[in-house]
Amino acid sequence: MANELGRSTSPYLRQHAGNPVEWREWSEQAFAEARERDVPVFLSVGYSACHWCHVMAHESFEDAETAAYLSEHFVSVKVDREERPDVDAIYMAATVAMTGQGGWPMSVFLTPSGEPFFCGTYFPKDARAGMATFRQVLEAITDAWRTRREQLDGIGKRVVEQLGAQQPAGQETFDVARAAQLLKTDFDPVDAGFGRAPKFPPSMVLDFLLRHHRRTGDEDALAMVAQTCDRMARGGMYDQLAGGFARYSVDGQWVVPHFEKMLYDNALLLDVYTHWWTISGDPLAKRIAEETADFLLDELRTPEGGFASALDADTEGEEGKYYVWTPEELRSVLSADDADWVVELCDVSGTFEHGTSVLQLRQDPDDPERWARVRETLRQARARRTYLGRDDKVVAAWNGLAITALTRAGVVLEKPQYVEAAERAARLIRDVHLEGARLYRTSRDGVRGSADGVLEDYAAFTQGCLTLLGATGDVEWFQVAEGLLGRVLEQFVADGSYFDTAADAERLVWRPQDATDNATPSGVSLAAEAFTTMAGLTGSDRHEAAAEQALRASGAIAQRAPRFAGRALAVAETIAGGPLEIAIVTTDRPAGVEQAAGVEQAAEVRRAGEADAAAGDAGELRRVAFTEAPWGTPIVAGSAGLAVPLMDGRELVGGQPAAYVCQKFTCRLPVTLPEHLRRDLRPAD
Repeated sequence: MANELGRSTSPYLRQHAGNPVEWREWSEQAFAEARERDVPVFLSVGYSACHWCHVMAHESFEDAETAAYLSEHFVSVKVDREERPDVDAIYMAATVAMTGQGGWPMSVFLTPSGEPFFCGTYFPKDARAGMATFRQVLEAITDAWRTRREQLDGIGKRVVEQLGAQQPAGQETFDVARAAQLLKTDFDPVDAGFGRAPKFPPSMVLDFLLRHHRRTGDEDALAMVAQTCDRMARGGMYDQLAGGFARYSVDGQWVVPHFEKMLYDNALLLDVYTHWWTISGDPLAKRIAEETADFLLDELRTPEGGFASALDADTEGEEGKYYVWTPEELRSVLSADDADWVVELCDVSGTFEHGTSVLQLRQDPDDPERWARVRETLRQARARRTYLGRDDKVVAAWNGLAITALTRAGVVLEKPQYVEAAERAARLIRDVHLEGARLYRTSRDGVRGSADGVLEDYAAFTQGCLTLLGATGDVEWFQVAEGLLGRVLEQFVADGSYFDTAADAERLVWRPQDATDNATPSGVSLAAEAFTTMAGLTGSDRHEAAAEQALRASGAIAQRAPRFAGRALAVAETIAGGPLEIAIVTTDRPAGVEQAAGVEQAAEVRRAGEADAAAGDAGELRRVAFTEAPWGTPIVAGSAGLAVPLMDGRELVGGQPAAYVCQKFTCRLPVTLPEHLRRDLRPAD
């Protein structure tokens, strides 16, 4: 049979469509073929921006002899972990349990029933320092399948039983102060960040620490954020020419990046730097937030309005080649004086492979105008290089993170184009990914993929919709969010626990549930956030209870290893502060009213808009609410009578826009002046 990946909507799978390996997509048909032939399944899981995935593909999957051996003895299945996080989670848990480590590419051998009996990650084609070659592994598996079949079947069944029996330990309450203290002990006081190399951007932990500082005044929490954000932004992990962060730093000093750029990292970091700016006013925070948002719009936005998943690390077979410079390359595009200045300013020491360096900006330039001119020249020169591969599939969860971050940044930084981009992405998810209340995870070129959405997709997109509600006053986003959360309660909760897959989704060897916040927030942490926001807008006890139930799933992790519960801790911190709700009544009218109304009504709308502009306060009230309120505060802003429960009974004051600051739907007197709203939201001394 032929390679089947050419029909896939996943760019990663399509990259392997030309392999001589007879790849199958994950499907019941693939396992039926394995049962019919009585051979094991070779499962290879990766993603498009994964460097070692490309290496193994080139070494082994493009090799005709290896492909022939796989075709004879296995059914080979390729999975994009970003498209099927449920499959990835199950077999990564097995890989870690059986080998003590994980990573991608993930290479797992399964029975025709899907039970894993041998796991690994990257296997080289040729012998290398104590590592078995891929061919040696294949031959050993083939021999064991023929001579020790019962043993392999038994291993697979035991792994499934053991991992399926593991339930996340819940905890009734969160001690956020203890979590903050544990983070202090894990903080690197010299190079910032947490733990040792490699260092990943601790976005969710930083968000928690900012919220904790705002509520408690804990200066150590703010200092950890400031030092980490400063070091990340000035090091090699940040693209000093075009903005955007690489996935992680190989070293502990934030110098040498792993060059792939992920949508989720940049969405989360955009939110952190925007949040940091609202608290600190540090100009670095504002600059990095704006540059990161611009990177999302310039380099990850798709023609349909969504956001692509990632940019590759490699060009022309070399990791990081697009980003690095030699002193000679700088001198070829800059004047001698400018080149020497950049060599010193950006620490171009030639210590990478081939005498190259990634650009760093450890201190602000002494001549900002000169740096702006030189930077633009270098950007244009770099643009002439072979560009990076882009995984342009649109993932609902990661677009939800981007929608939230861009909306907040757009309001806070007074950049309406960010809100417009967020709303366009939300419309794509609504129109392409959503069918009734059922959400599909991916699309590409405006065509929906077949994979069901998992909990993180529902929850992250819901939060994006509710954040848009506060910025736009469009009640449709509230209605979409209500439908999504209704399906979460119906399909993702059973016996007091949240699961990552829906009850009506494909049955796998076990139903995954993971409360750990890793590179992305866990589905259950995102659900806690979305339910908390919805409870604030509706006063619903049901939504509040759902949020509390979701948080309990993360409690044990938060107390034992808070680095891996950052989003859950951030939500718990918001709740600990006695969450506020803010309703802003404006003279806005619902979109499209002029088309629907007659000329006389349209004139009335215009007059109302002019009055609003004369008052000059509606937009500023919204900006103050987003900027000064605790991060994550539920906010709705729109015309009186907007069909959101928090808006019930809220009216203009003297014909002017008014803000109501509430707690559990009990509101203070409304204010019409931004400075009065700022006063009401300022933390108590």
